[in-house]
Amino acid sequence: MYTKDIVKKYGFKFSKRLGQNFLIDNSVLEDIIDGANVSPDDVVLEIGPGVGTLTRELLKKAKKVYAVELDSTLIPILKEELREFDNLELINEDVLKLDLSELIKGESNVKVVANLPYYVTTPIVLKLLNENLNFESLTVMIQKEVGERMAAEPNCKEYGSLSVLVQYYCNIQIIRKVSSECFIPSPKVDSMVIKLTKLPAPSIKVRDKDLFFKIVRLSFNMRRKTLWNALKPLNIDKVELQKAFQNCNIDPKRRGETLSLDEFGRLSDFIYDLL
Repeated sequence: MYTKDIVKKYGFKFSKRLGQNFLIDNSVLEDIIDGANVSPDDVVLEIGPGVGTLTRELLKKAKKVYAVELDSTLIPILKEELREFDNLELINEDVLKLDLSELIKGESNVKVVANLPYYVTTPIVLKLLNENLNFESLTVMIQKEVGERMAAEPNCKEYGSLSVLVQYYCNIQIIRKVSSECFIPSPKVDSMVIKLTKLPAPSIKVRDKDLFFKIVRLSFNMRRKTLWNALKPLNIDKVELQKAFQNCNIDPKRRGETLSLDEFGRLSDFIYDLL
């Protein structure tokens, strides 16, 4: 495959610090491209292009590709291997420190496609969602366990604050699971390709988004705690807090992992009036 050839050609040395694992399975590459559904009208933001295997296919389909790569040793490789394309803009930056809204300012039909390093998957997804960037979808290769957490429903151990945050902003589609053998070097865990399609408006309407997410975080900080104990840091009068639970028809002895997004929303809206 292209990836192995390029790694050998340039004698590239993988960085454990940067969590580099490059895809070598063509079928997975095709599924990412198909899942992302990139058209000639689309602008793609690719995070971590590596040696450009996925980038090359995106460049064939998209109007423009912004490829953000942290490893400076990969930039000359990408420039050389992708020199035939005039719709590529390479950015040698840390995506977590980059002003993405400025980068894609004025662009429409933006789609994010990436094979994300495991150690920064959650921070990158949080940045993309919390900064309210103008993108239509996020199609990413991530650690299987993280993908399962994003898609999890209440009453299972995978369900947590990440599940609520992602489902607040997006529809979720699991495209496929990916064996560790599909990469060089082979990671110790399996992966998953997941597509997050940005909703035109959040999945539930709440009066104060920051308060909503604060309640969600508190509810999952200590998973074995009841909601009654988990929400004590809000410093609400016990009688008033009890009234909030009653009005929302939520048993305060329940744990956060049992609440749906709607229930978290109702509870945060009622608590809003108590603060």
